[in-house]
Formats: sequence, structure tokens, C-alpha cells
Amino acid sequence: MGVVACVKTVDPDTGVAVYQWPGMVLNDTGEPISIPHYADRSVQVKGTFGVAGKCTIQGSNDISGTPVYATLNDPQGNVLEITAAKIEQVLEMAFLMRPSIVAGDGTTALDVTMLARR
Repeated sequence: MGVVACVKTVDPDTGVAVYQWPGMVLNDTGEPISIPHYADRSVQVKGTFGVAGKCTIQGSNDISGTPVYATLNDPQGNVLEITAAKIEQVLEMAFLMRPSIVAGDGTTALDVTMLARR
């Protein structure tokens, strides 16, 4: 299990921020980001899911130093447990957010990208 570093890019014309966690494998978590100042967030997961591959999008409001994470939802109330390439909107506002690869096999290799807009 590893923590995959987040790469942030901001479009100077629009102010839209893009956060990327490339090459995530089974049991990896993404470096948490804190983006409560961005009201709209969507996440895209793509790559090789392998057998039963699953990426969850997690959040925490616990700033105690050892955050406890919970899986977030889309606007329809569906848990963000992504098992195939797609883009989903993130419903909840959380102080910390991160992706986590919770299932898969030795071929699972996923790129996770979050777009955030004020």
C-alpha cells in the first residue's frame, strides 16, 4: 500500500483546478487534498481495472492529524465506488478528499483526475 502524490494544475484563464493521481494500484491511496473553496467537483477514473477493480472517492472533516475517511456519494446518493471508466460528480463537501483503490488484482492500474471549480 502506497500513497500516490497528487499533481495540481490550475488553468490561469478559468481558475479551474485539476488534481491528478496517476498509476494507482491495489491498496494505494491518493495524497489527500483540501479544496473546500471549490464548490463543484467531478472525478474521472480511467485505466486498467483488472479483476473486480474498484476506486472509492473518500472524504474526511477530521483535522485531528489522523483523519478517518468515509466514502462520498454522487448527487443521486450513489456511493462513489467506481468499477469502470467514468466521470462522476462529487456531492459532499469535505475538508479532505482522496481516491483509494480498494479492490482489484495485479493488473489494476488506474489514473484518477479531479476537476474543481469555484
